Amino acid sequence: MSAHFEKPRPPVEIACAFEDPDRIRGLVRQNGPYWPTIRYVANQSELSAVSADNRKISVVPWFRGDWAYGETLVPGGDEVLSNVAFADAAHKVFDAEVVRPQIVYVNVMGPMGLGPAHIDVPAFRGIDRTEYPVTFLHLMHRSGLFEDHRISIATAVAWFYEGEQGEFEYWPDGVQSPSKRIEAPLSNRAIVGDNEIMFHRVAPIGQSASPIIKGASLDVELVADAEGSDWRAIDKGRELTHYEDREIRVSISWKAEVFQDGEAARVRTEHADDLDLDDVVDTLLRDLEARGIGKLPRPEDPIRDETFIRLLNEAYPLATPA
Repeated sequence: MSAHFEKPRPPVEIACAFEDPDRIRGLVRQNGPYWPTIRYVANQSELSAVSADNRKISVVPWFRGDWAYGETLVPGGDEVLSNVAFADAAHKVFDAEVVRPQIVYVNVMGPMGLGPAHIDVPAFRGIDRTEYPVTFLHLMHRSGLFEDHRISIATAVAWFYEGEQGEFEYWPDGVQSPSKRIEAPLSNRAIVGDNEIMFHRVAPIGQSASPIIKGASLDVELVADAEGSDWRAIDKGRELTHYEDREIRVSISWKAEVFQDGEAARVRTEHADDLDLDDVVDTLLRDLEARGIGKLPRPEDPIRDETFIRLLNEAYPLATPA
């Protein structure tokens, strides 16, 4: 069974995510521009692998910026990466001896409708998103064939938002159980959990919202005004829309690899049993054949071959939360 059908580890809520929230909010404005998250996927087959909401590709006001990946990428990124409250909660949630903070990214969202229920991008020893598309990683996870090599990842999500709605909805008891919500006020609160298994999403943001940014291409970016408090969506030098600061919902995601003990951490560090892409593809092809799909020719570029990705989507359907 794929791990995302299992019951996730109970998350931990944090009432005060940052000691100086104004400092963090200032960094969010300084570290733009932010790009649309839809850039993570390239086509409809890939979109189907990421989300249970199988709509056509369009640009919604959901933007992102990377602040750290192994090392800090923007000024102030280290202040989030080294957050002690997040690390302490990660130890507790995973009963982990070793916690290694790795990733920080920031979501900046304008008024929009209900976000898709989703799980975060998994990682495997030897196969992660530094070299492979997120779609392929999700499909590996959903297959349930590589769980012995999946890296446990603790995720903290902290929010800054003073507008209407925008609650955080999550399924702490598994996809077949009712969801729960963290409601306003959201500013400087956080939750730490097992987000590669625990489905979650954002409730509608604001009272009235267009589902897409009209006329936007994948080149659109969200930029904070140097003076004042507005934000502007700019596409190739053309302003498409703007938002007041109160309309903008910010979430900061912190991720750490967690290990039960030092030996497990050593195996990861020394790449002692990393997966090989050829072996992964062979395993998937054998499983598809065993499921009655037939003996398939080996794709030349398996991680991007649309037919192969479509067959994997069909064989390993995404769970639909209650």
